Amino acid sequence: MRSLRTLRDGATYHVTSKIDHDDMALLEPRFKRLFLSFVEKAKRKFKFRLWDFCIMGNHIHFLIKPGKSGTLSEIMQWIKCNFAKAWNKDHNRKGHVWGERFYSRIIKGITDFLRVREYIDENPVKAGLVERAGAWVFGSLYHRLHRLTGLVDDTVDDTVSDTFDDIMN
Repeated sequence: MRSLRTLRDGATYHVTSKIDHDDMALLEPRFKRLFLSFVEKAKRKFKFRLWDFCIMGNHIHFLIKPGKSGTLSEIMQWIKCNFAKAWNKDHNRKGHVWGERFYSRIIKGITDFLRVREYIDENPVKAGLVERAGAWVFGSLYHRLHRLTGLVDDTVDDTVSDTFDDIMN
């Protein structure tokens, strides 16, 4: 029997999810874009905050704060299910795309938040896909640097302490 997921109202989470059998279902840029289109739709539907993300070939990372319109589990189920349906349709397949259930843990303060954000941003650098984290088109740092809107919520505003209070509360 699997353990219960730790959830807390108002919490921010580091979430990861892997493709089944470590397949590279997200390898092609068009599938990364497709996945992100479902994240954008989910943001409108569930009103959550996405502080950071990185889409790799066989897994994803989020730094996410669910809103009042849906739980973390509902958000992730919606995104992953809709992506899987579209991916399967494109490949004329049926069945699982994602592996085991997603991993999540609650962020425990500002230091943890910044450490996890750096870890997520550096993922493609450590994998040898880019030399600088900001060059990874399918990561939030690229979106922040190029002022792309729709996916990433600002983490810095006029008063950093207010922003971090909002992240943690």
